[in-house]
Amino acid sequence: MKYRAFLPVTLVMLLGFSVVSSLTARMGHADVPIAESADQVKPLGSGDAAPRFLVRAVDGSPYEFNPQQLERPTVLLAFRGGWCPFCNTYLSEMRHVIPSIRELGVDVLFLSGDRPSQLFDSLSMQTQEDIAGLDYTLLSDADAQAAVSLGIAFRASEATISRRHEKGDDIAGSAMMNHGVLPVPSVFAVDRNGIIRFAFTNADYKIRLPADELLAAAEAIAAAD
Repeated sequence: MKYRAFLPVTLVMLLGFSVVSSLTARMGHADVPIAESADQVKPLGSGDAAPRFLVRAVDGSPYEFNPQQLERPTVLLAFRGGWCPFCNTYLSEMRHVIPSIRELGVDVLFLSGDRPSQLFDSLSMQTQEDIAGLDYTLLSDADAQAAVSLGIAFRASEATISRRHEKGDDIAGSAMMNHGVLPVPSVFAVDRNGIIRFAFTNADYKIRLPADELLAAAEAIAAAD
């Protein structure tokens, strides 16, 4: 019975890969396929034009990130999902710098692989308390458009998906279940002209950009505006 519960996983992943592959044809990184592993991703970098993509807000409404129509410089922070303890720790640490970043006139967008209804519920209670009241936007990239177009999408292994099920994590409707895709946790600082001025990506999901370096990146794009 245990193995029967995971039989659909392979089919979901195969279907997902075909859907995500079609996304690459019309999103930012058209020439880069979904990476086979986290250490093979080819993320956009400093000097590249930020891509346009569609994600969703907590209420499920569409949210379009259009780098050609930015009102303010923007920091994009992509993470795997609320089921990831390292992502929770990182979001909690952001409480130390988000107020300063917002005072600079820089928007902060968190991009999660979770479905809209799980954006907050999947986070730990401690993380929810830590980020409560902060001026940021939490968005769902369950369709993997942002991850694909930023070049940080890679194929989640069947073992990873099965392990999340075994732990009881609610990953239904996530990028991992919809498309078999995970994002490499990343940070992109985009100026008001839609150009990426700072990028951080590390294949080791345990290594994240320190809060003070994030603030420095925000200060740089704010000063250049």
